[in-house]
Amino acid sequence: MRLTVVGCSGSYPGPDSPASCYLLEAEHEGRTWRVLMDLGSGALGTLHLYADPLSIDAVVLSHLHADHCLDLCGYYVMRKYHPDGPQPRLPVWGPSDTAARMARAYDLPEDPGMNAEFDFRTFTDEVEIGPFRVVAVPVVHPVEAYGLRVSVGDVSLAYTGDTGPCEALDRLAAGADLLLAEASFRHGDDNPGEIHLTGVEGGELAARAGVGRLVITHIPPWFDKQELLAEAETVWDGPVELARRGTVYEL
Repeated sequence: MRLTVVGCSGSYPGPDSPASCYLLEAEHEGRTWRVLMDLGSGALGTLHLYADPLSIDAVVLSHLHADHCLDLCGYYVMRKYHPDGPQPRLPVWGPSDTAARMARAYDLPEDPGMNAEFDFRTFTDEVEIGPFRVVAVPVVHPVEAYGLRVSVGDVSLAYTGDTGPCEALDRLAAGADLLLAEASFRHGDDNPGEIHLTGVEGGELAARAGVGRLVITHIPPWFDKQELLAEAETVWDGPVELARRGTVYEL
């Protein structure tokens, strides 16, 4: 499995990266399968650098905040009006109201909304997309939100999405080869509860879960990324780095 960071900025696109979007690729049955985890603000344009957007096999959305889903609007336009003609319906897994929310985001009537372009599906416990096995785990956030564990054979990636600390994260991350953990808050600040993790909490999660590698992501542009990385390093002595646009991980 190959992970490419398309976008990793938290809350909104930053000066060096779009908002959340991660491209997963794996070989299966004689071709490359491609899945997007999230498609946040500004990510669709950057995706062109790493893959043909029309080659994507599915999209999985952790939740419906703009920095994780809003570029599905541009993707709708691309798939509907492409000069090669309308594209086949693309599976999109997400929270229970994804189809209606995305229609409203583009000022469409909910019926038909984007349903001719996307095959909207609500998360079940486990989803199979070609070689990918995706397990969606409910996490703590102000809206319906999921952490995602993606496996290909014996290789696994855990993605926290946006979440406050919760027991579900330990199950999500246990033994993962790579943990993609958000760190939107700084340790020691007066942070509101049940919204985001700090760098310390991401590092503690990695240590408890015994992951192979920790990648810190979703840092808002108003913070010093190195400060959040340093937080994680105080409690986790394994491999750790900051997510950066364009970085590729071979798992």
